Amino acid sequence: MSKPMRAAAIQMAAGPSVDSNLIEVERLIKEAAEMGANLVVLPENFAFMGKKDQDQLSIAESPGNGRLQTFLSSTADRLGIWLVGGTIPLQASVPDRVRSASLVFDASGQQVARYDKMHLFDVSLPGSEERYHESATLEPGDALAVVETPLGRMGVAVCYDLRFPELFRQMQDHGVQLLAIPSSFTALTGKAHWEVLVRARAIENLAYVIAAAQGGYHLNGRETHGHSMIVDPWGAILAQVPRGAGAICCPLDAGFQQSVRRSFPVLDHRRLKCSLSVDT
Repeated sequence: MSKPMRAAAIQMAAGPSVDSNLIEVERLIKEAAEMGANLVVLPENFAFMGKKDQDQLSIAESPGNGRLQTFLSSTADRLGIWLVGGTIPLQASVPDRVRSASLVFDASGQQVARYDKMHLFDVSLPGSEERYHESATLEPGDALAVVETPLGRMGVAVCYDLRFPELFRQMQDHGVQLLAIPSSFTALTGKAHWEVLVRARAIENLAYVIAAAQGGYHLNGRETHGHSMIVDPWGAILAQVPRGAGAICCPLDAGFQQSVRRSFPVLDHRRLKCSLSVDT
């Protein structure tokens, strides 16, 4: 009998030094591979967190060419793992913006999917002086990313996307079985909403969720929530990193997921098809 495939999530507190970040994330990816991971998910902005959002422009790469893409490809190939490369800045259609792109590489280092963060974090946090305006730097994506992997059909979303369940419902129309969600939740929003959002996306889609987050204090003064987790289709947290850097890894039991979907066929009970009837 073959062993269940294993997925891993990486947590770190990235800073403004690409060199230092890559050394740290490579160490953590190797740790996950040594745990038997077949698929590893990195957090949002794993390679760079500058003093301000606009600093991303200085390291933006063209699609298919650049240090960060080479790092992801070569690491996946060398370790023989599937790798969801958190997010990296790729050149946008206008010069003063970048795309926050999550690239998926297979075990031979070939890029097999790309998701550009769709929902941008333009908010003022209640009861706080924290304000964020991602649309000043990021150009939003407009397409889903669903890809076949050895662990099942996987959808990719990023951080703030967690708050938009309709995105995941559209992925479910394509038969997703697991969700990779690179993230960087603030300490304030993470404490209030991170766990409930991650578990809700797992429960309502009867899907495994691998949610990899930034966690800790950053040199730009920001604090991120951490608590990277792997959640099963029933909403149970299988593994978690509370704070700081670390890697978690656990098997994804396809048989369990099939059993849950068979005995609790909520996905088959959907009624809304987004049509509108208007009385005149």
